[in-house]
Amino acid sequence: MLNLTPEEFMPLIKMALEEDIGHGDATSIATVPFEMEARAMMVPRQNMVICGLGVAQMVFQEVDPNITVVSNKSDGRQVNAGEELLHIVGPARSILTAERTALNFVQRLSGVATQTARYVKAIEGTKAKILDTRKTTPGWRKLEKYAVACGGGVNHRVGLFDLILIKDNHLAAIRQQTPRAIIEAVRRSRETSPNLKVEVEADTLDDVSEAVEAGADIIMLDNMPPDTIRQALRIIDGRAKTEASGGITLQTIRAVAETGVDYISVGALTHSAIAVDIALDFVSAPASVVGHR
Repeated sequence: MLNLTPEEFMPLIKMALEEDIGHGDATSIATVPFEMEARAMMVPRQNMVICGLGVAQMVFQEVDPNITVVSNKSDGRQVNAGEELLHIVGPARSILTAERTALNFVQRLSGVATQTARYVKAIEGTKAKILDTRKTTPGWRKLEKYAVACGGGVNHRVGLFDLILIKDNHLAAIRQQTPRAIIEAVRRSRETSPNLKVEVEADTLDDVSEAVEAGADIIMLDNMPPDTIRQALRIIDGRAKTEASGGITLQTIRAVAETGVDYISVGALTHSAIAVDIALDFVSAPASVVGHR
């Protein structure tokens, strides 16, 4: 799991609060007395894998350090509808001001974790592991990859800097110079970045054979049906790790996993995850502030 530090996501929290609060929370200032204290709890409205509770806690405390937040669950845990996630005590105005931003983070990240858990469960009993991709919300990559890990997935490369992944467009460019583009691309990669693993995208079985010959560490089998993946695995014969990729869904992933591939990458973990339903409920609060959104 990616190690997250507050310094990595605090800028996102500050930006989110700034765009929401602007020059002040007009509704809370108008309706809620300054001195009023409140008690609230964050509660899921559906079953889910929870993620982002630490981020939410920092949102509340960034708005007002006088808010006390107690976490009753931990990220990566399966929770049921109605279980208390966070218990929040402090100035009512401040809790209301922080509410939506805190929920936005937890709902989005829990959506990614829950989506990932579905894919992980779908391939249970096979050797395959679920990988994420770079198809993430700009600025949210480390948070979303953390959410994938909370859901039981495995983080692929964080960015362009920590793994060489030679894709079809790289090869198209190199083929202007040499017909054996994969061999040449891997050679150049080893020469310029000897400490990085090299992965090659293979669209055909001929590409697979060339990637094996080139000595790729990982071979991505792109948009191949299960029968073709099996043929590719026979060619590779354990000489490289394998990753299946391309349009794989919850309905098709089991058949792919049963071919024996090492990894299956799924962009939908992040680019198509739906935010889950979580609410903030005031406890023994004045009727005027209950249910504020």
